[in-house]
Amino acid sequence: MNEIIKKIEDEQLKESVPEFHVGDTVRVYNKIKEGNRERIQVFEGTVIKRQNGGARETFTVRKNSNGIGVEKTWPVHSPSVDDIQVVRRGKVRRAKLNYLRDRVGKRAKVKELVK
Repeated sequence: MNEIIKKIEDEQLKESVPEFHVGDTVRVYNKIKEGNRERIQVFEGTVIKRQNGGARETFTVRKNSNGIGVEKTWPVHSPSVDDIQVVRRGKVRRAKLNYLRDRVGKRAKVKELVK
């Protein structure tokens, strides 16, 4: 049974997924259907977590919109996610950045990774 599920999930994977990590600021291009029209909406924020792996892998992006924190979670291999662009790399030391939820202003920023 597991082999069948694995084969089906492998067919659902996207060909190219950009490399991004927790702490990176990304721009997610999301396809939105409104009636018979389709448009792309951009959501830019900091990746606060990546979960699972394979076809079930998801990532959560957090941004501040008019002083209110907004988080969205997408599957990495979803057909509704058109593109993921890395705006800047973040320097973090943990896998989940849930502590950013309690912070406001400059304290909610992640340091940039300089190579």
